[in-house]
Amino acid sequence: MRTYNEHTTTAPGPTDSATGRGSLLAVSDLHIAMSDNRPLLESLHPGHPDDWLIVAGDVAERSEDIESALRLLADRFARVLWAPGNHELWTPRADSLTLRGEERYLHLVELCRSLGIDTPEDPYPQWQGPEGPVTVAPLFLLYDYTFRAPGTTTKAESLAYARGTGVVCTDEFLLHTEPYDGADDWCRARVAATEERLAAADPDVPLVLVNHWPLVRRPTEILHYPEFAQWCGTELTADWHTRFNVAAVVYGHLHIPRRTWYDGVRFEEVSVGYPREWRRHKHPHGLLRRILPYAEVPMATGRLNTFFGLTEAEAAAREEAAARTEPSEATT
Repeated sequence: MRTYNEHTTTAPGPTDSATGRGSLLAVSDLHIAMSDNRPLLESLHPGHPDDWLIVAGDVAERSEDIESALRLLADRFARVLWAPGNHELWTPRADSLTLRGEERYLHLVELCRSLGIDTPEDPYPQWQGPEGPVTVAPLFLLYDYTFRAPGTTTKAESLAYARGTGVVCTDEFLLHTEPYDGADDWCRARVAATEERLAAADPDVPLVLVNHWPLVRRPTEILHYPEFAQWCGTELTADWHTRFNVAAVVYGHLHIPRRTWYDGVRFEEVSVGYPREWRRHKHPHGLLRRILPYAEVPMATGRLNTFFGLTEAEAAAREEAAARTEPSEATT
């Protein structure tokens, strides 16, 4: 049974008073294997019985933790949509689930389906907002090393650069890609299949695209270690937010919670991140981000950031300063 507790909700802002509808909310990178993050998961409640929740990956690494967290959220929210992150795809030694690569991913898809949670393998659901329907598309795209390290032009050079600096993503040790030769091959297959599905969607219905990794490279430009960007996405999706009728893009992975605009399209990084990170930035947007209905008000001098009480330019400068930290998932 789904529950609603108005006293403990962390859902931001009011619901649409004219329609009584709930909101489309989002969170990612809960990382509940860290003991200090478990109370954050427990604190997540809807602000309205009809609230939907997007979970954009990196719930946990062990299958038992993934299941318990998603079960809790599915019991609380009217609908939950999940897109996998790299951590769910790891096969750690401590996990009773020993499946690797695509088999592990498909097992998690079936787990989600048993809980009533939408996945990238299911029909994209439509969220009914005050301005009409919006199609919410959870995606699984991975990365292909095309966000290369400075001064490099090939995957081999980029990886060598990272190894030379000691900044190597743990994926290289724990994320297996069978039956594909590597993450880049798996990524290209996922991009091709997903692109076909998006092209077949009704162009008159706006899309909310949900992917664990950012769809464009620009959000990675503020990483303290730029070589970590090669594990953060693919150039193959660089124009998706303009090619398709996109209302918003939701992603995580970077552990840099912020709102940015590219080509007039809103991008929402909705990570919780690790305790050392969220203790520093103090959840500037709240734990749950409201994606729709959209809350900011356009102004002649910039958009008012309703979470900070600052203009968008001021908020972006503040977030960029806070974001210059070590990469969250690097082995150094």
